[in-house]
Amino acid sequence: MAEYWDRYWRTRSNRRRFLGGVGVASAGAAGLALVGCGDDDSGGNNLSGLATPTSGANATPTPVDVFANAKRGGTFNTFTTGDAPSIDPYGNGSFQTKALASYTYSRLFKYNAGPGVKVADLKPVPDLAEKAEVSADGMTWTITLRKDAKFHNVAPVNGRAVNTDDLKYSWSRVMDPKSGVATRVPFIDGVSYPDASTVVFKLKTPYAAFLDALSDTNVFFIMPKEADGGFDPATKMIGSGPWIFDSYTPSVSYKFKKNPDWWVKGFPLMDATNISIIPQYANQIAQFQTGNLDTVGITADDLINVKNQVKGVQLYGEVSQLISILFFDSDPASLWNKDPRIKQAISMAIDRDGLTDLGYQTKKLTAAGINVRGDWNNIIPAGLVKYWLDPKSPDMGDGAKNFKFDLTAAKALLSAAGWNANTEVTYQYSANIYGATFNAIGEAHIAMLNALGIKTKTETQDYASKYKPQTFDKGNFSGIAYGYETPFPEAGGYAAMFLPGAANNHSKISDAELTDLWTKQASELDGEKRKALFKQIQIAHGKKMYYIPTQAGAGTGWTGYRDWLQVNDIHTVPGSYGGATEVTPFWWKSQ
Repeated sequence: MAEYWDRYWRTRSNRRRFLGGVGVASAGAAGLALVGCGDDDSGGNNLSGLATPTSGANATPTPVDVFANAKRGGTFNTFTTGDAPSIDPYGNGSFQTKALASYTYSRLFKYNAGPGVKVADLKPVPDLAEKAEVSADGMTWTITLRKDAKFHNVAPVNGRAVNTDDLKYSWSRVMDPKSGVATRVPFIDGVSYPDASTVVFKLKTPYAAFLDALSDTNVFFIMPKEADGGFDPATKMIGSGPWIFDSYTPSVSYKFKKNPDWWVKGFPLMDATNISIIPQYANQIAQFQTGNLDTVGITADDLINVKNQVKGVQLYGEVSQLISILFFDSDPASLWNKDPRIKQAISMAIDRDGLTDLGYQTKKLTAAGINVRGDWNNIIPAGLVKYWLDPKSPDMGDGAKNFKFDLTAAKALLSAAGWNANTEVTYQYSANIYGATFNAIGEAHIAMLNALGIKTKTETQDYASKYKPQTFDKGNFSGIAYGYETPFPEAGGYAAMFLPGAANNHSKISDAELTDLWTKQASELDGEKRKALFKQIQIAHGKKMYYIPTQAGAGTGWTGYRDWLQVNDIHTVPGSYGGATEVTPFWWKSQ
């Protein structure tokens, strides 16, 4: 397992991906909310030594301390689109809750984001863990905790050391059926705690992505045992992470201050974080332009204007690991559950290139000389390049036709399936929570369904009270729903959308072939063979189209930073929620 602990700076070169006053250096793509990242070292405290090449093809890298001139202090001003349903990470699976949790709570592992680390090179490295050892059969993982990890100096915990009693309590929250998290770790058979600094995970079978699971913000945040009656985690956050919870004013802001006792000594560089609650995109942009926000997600429509109007703005583009989907109710009486041709027809009626241009202005930005991507999401998102199979590829086989826009063929297929043109279908989603691009593509789906011959009744659902807890989490709805799938750091999470009992099996799908393929990839330790299994999963699903992948999340998304924010090209898993630990502690303000 030595590769997990390699220090990121030994061989990395600082790859510029920013747009500044001189134009485009290069562009990847990201979600429209801030996709942040951070920095890590298995040793824990030394954050200097980034390797940058000197001149010449065979030059020897020279260590550079990118933090040597960092300015300390100040407040990081960012935003969120609404109030989280809960600030307890086990009380609600909302993306807002998980993003807030990563400010305060540590995980056993995180991702090695750092200056010049490419997204494709991100891998698990220790957070609260000091080291991990795996048995020869891959069935037992022994993890030792850091000796210098302490909880925040806040009553009733008062800065005490983290120990395995805290892991035991936190794991009980994972396994509590009310949290819904246990279904994300079906490969874990049991957990034991031999002493105060050691935790042992026993697996049912070897699991190739075990450390990724412990790094995943959808799974395991470490809370103090005092959360069991000593304080209410629904109203107060106490952890061991880089930021101490300060206050929450509903509909106004969340505030955090730096943790001076964080195990990464000398960080965070800024003193505080202020997260304003700003639901409307127009207000977000206005606050960024006036300098009240240090960062903002920018739609492609506004990209060129912001670049021209905001002095010194830094613009970062990345394709996220977000996948948007159309998913369907699980009622056996629904015609699409009786005849797979209906879902195939709907997929063929989706103009994916048109949606990408609508949401991400691919033609306009390309004409302006800005490099953008226009890939199609498969059931594994286009941003997860390592495992993604291009739906346009000949390798998709018979399933490729289900991705191709062909309204004539789609109408014929729908007719052959016996669809009644008078049938009205509820189309439901949550607007004004994910941003303007998501909304625009969601509205365009309605027109495409109508053009196919499917009458729709639109239901815009409140995210916190209905969409998240009922439609998305429980599949408790009738008709067609549109939403983002929870982003995962690696492909197994997406493949679990077909796994019976999994938290993200929204349509309650049971397919023997796909279940078998998920089981095989989970225990396949050979990287290339595992990639081949994910390819098979995408091919098999493409033929059946249980879910219809669509284009929100597939295009180049943009984040803007004010010129005074020094981000040093530090970014993490696109679309994930770990940025408050992996990114913001290592940013600073030059003024």
